[in-house]
Amino acid sequence: MTIQIKDLGMQDYIETYAAMCEFNQQRDCHTEDQIWLLEHPPVYTLGLAGKKEHVLNADNIPVIETDRGGQVTYHGPGQLIAYLMLDLSRRRYSIKKLVSLIEASVIDCLHDYAIVAERLPGAPGVYVDGEKIAALGVRVRKGCTYHGLALNIDMDLMPFKGINPCGIKDMICTQIIQHKKDITLDQVKIKLSNHLIKYLDETTDVFSDVA
Repeated sequence: MTIQIKDLGMQDYIETYAAMCEFNQQRDCHTEDQIWLLEHPPVYTLGLAGKKEHVLNADNIPVIETDRGGQVTYHGPGQLIAYLMLDLSRRRYSIKKLVSLIEASVIDCLHDYAIVAERLPGAPGVYVDGEKIAALGVRVRKGCTYHGLALNIDMDLMPFKGINPCGIKDMICTQIIQHKKDITLDQVKIKLSNHLIKYLDETTDVFSDVA
């Protein structure tokens, strides 16, 4: 059950969304699971539960409706995206467990930089001092996942003020560079990939301490 890591660089959101859907539609029981690592040009995305009233001021940033879980979020340069194409029928965890494993991967990655991060009850994602640093939104179709997580590293945070991030009014977003200087997206890419593989491909015993 190996996972192939693909570093895609900067990619258009709509084209990537279509590619994820196509990958999910065409895969079969022999298709290797993949994690796509990339960045997007500025874009707001609305999940299946997304309410347009949470988009306060989009300015010139496009707003794209998508089929991932969750509300509205922002993607832009300097934010690391990890899209997870996993066949859950071959793995030992539910979608709820998967979300916990993704969050644990991000928390461990941040711990490597001496950043204390945590979950918040009822608010999927990862937070530092109550401020959101990573957003999650996953979709399962045909027993397989797509979409994934977005980790803020060194980006322009102003567009988050144009929305209620993840549908939460007055939610403040933060990023790694505000807590640890001289960190690059490429550095975080390697560490996050290692932690994702550790949690997603390890044994049930390792998973037992993840909520």
